[in-house]
Amino acid sequence: MTGPLRPPGAFTLGAFAGAVLLGGGNFVAVRFSNGELPPFWGAGLRFSLAAIVFVLIALVLGLERPRGRQLVLTGLYGLFTVTLSYALMYWALVRVSAGMTAVLLAIVPLVAPLLAWAQGLERLNRRTVIGALLALGGIVWMTVGPNGLALPLGGLLAVLAASLTIGQSVIFGKRVSGNHPVMTNAVGMSLGAPLLLLLSGLAGERWAVPRQPEVVLSVLYLVLLGSVGMFVLMLLVVRRWSVAVTSYTFVLFPVVTMLVEAWLLDEPLTGRGITGALVVMTGVWFGALKSSDPARPGSSSPVPSPQMTSRNSPST
Repeated sequence: MTGPLRPPGAFTLGAFAGAVLLGGGNFVAVRFSNGELPPFWGAGLRFSLAAIVFVLIALVLGLERPRGRQLVLTGLYGLFTVTLSYALMYWALVRVSAGMTAVLLAIVPLVAPLLAWAQGLERLNRRTVIGALLALGGIVWMTVGPNGLALPLGGLLAVLAASLTIGQSVIFGKRVSGNHPVMTNAVGMSLGAPLLLLLSGLAGERWAVPRQPEVVLSVLYLVLLGSVGMFVLMLLVVRRWSVAVTSYTFVLFPVVTMLVEAWLLDEPLTGRGITGALVVMTGVWFGALKSSDPARPGSSSPVPSPQMTSRNSPST
């Protein structure tokens, strides 16, 4: 289990902000990509190219490959982060609106701390849970209009499953924090990308090189910034901070997406969207940034993990 959280330094906060900015742009880029490329093929192409970039960087830097248990955990990181999470996400985005996807992914800051607590990795902080619920409320307010949102059962289940796999992938990212982030992604994506291509082949998707200029640009963004850039930043954040705090990036993604859509697609900024974004940021501040303050008298105490409780309880 990790020790008490220390206040983050400027580098960690910068990596957190960078991951949020790049991840928020991913939703818009995937929207363009899905306009021409089938979902599994689009995801497989993206991560195959990103894997090549990571392998080349690892070779240039002369990084050592993980071995033994670390290699197994790195493989699981790739399976959950790339194959399972993104297969579900790309498939769902063809069937469910981006707004509903944002709502459902906003439960990641609730799922990830619970998974980390159940696995004995971190304590469960009440402030983190309250902040996540507040941020979730802001996302719902931003995206659910007077007429609500359609909920196709298949897409709904896919995004909910993606939330679980993403939460677990953050945990695997924490467990392999001894590896260099470039090597972790080189190994993880080299495993995950071929499995996405296998899914694409089994689904009978047509493999084609993107031709529309906006799709080509979106794929380049997804490879270089949305994969290589964001994945390195996420690993840097989770190794210096906690699983719970890192997972808050997923409720900030829709805020960035809303701003990018307003800039690139002339989507209007509504009062509902702006107030929802303020509520989201308040929840993130309360649950993530403020929770890393040093403990004070009267502050909420964390809940020990089940493994921690069983180890420290006196025998009966």
